[in-house]
Amino acid sequence: MAETIRAWTRQVPQVWDEICETGTYRVLEEYVRAKNMDISDYYISLYRWLTDCARRYIEDIPEDAQFPVWLAMTEAQRLGAAPGMISLTLEIPRERVFLIDYDKWGYIVNHFYLPNDAEDERRYNEELKMMGVGNEAQLIVTDKGNFYPALKQKILRSWNRLFDGPNANMDNNVGVIWEIKPEWVVEVERY
Repeated sequence: MAETIRAWTRQVPQVWDEICETGTYRVLEEYVRAKNMDISDYYISLYRWLTDCARRYIEDIPEDAQFPVWLAMTEAQRLGAAPGMISLTLEIPRERVFLIDYDKWGYIVNHFYLPNDAEDERRYNEELKMMGVGNEAQLIVTDKGNFYPALKQKILRSWNRLFDGPNANMDNNVGVIWEIKPEWVVEVERY
């Protein structure tokens, strides 16, 4: 039997209905848009980037899957009860779960440079200061990156460090998968 990993995800009840009716659940763009409304494009581009990069490391991402399902990897991370939501306890084949250091993901979500270590971050901040850049995210989200293409590329290349491996402390990691299969569902809790 393949090694499995336990994880949790809080979802709307329709996710469980879809799993039961179709035999799988995959996040669709319309779901991301409904949840994030005005900032949907922001998350859609991040999730597509994550999915495209993760395909180099996870072989079993369905070809038509574009958006991740986020997982809590420990009881401490598990999202609490919320009215009108469900929590799924999953046992997923280990090779299907991609573990992400949540702090590293935070750098990417904020369009920041992802440093190797504290010294690398110090040097990078000095470089920004020398160049007169006060808000590094502006290099990614505005035309300012056109004036500092080397800095912009440095930020974008640094994001590949997300794939260097998870944090040694599992409480600092999140998991992502690209589908939920009914055989992975151990428990459904309705709130």
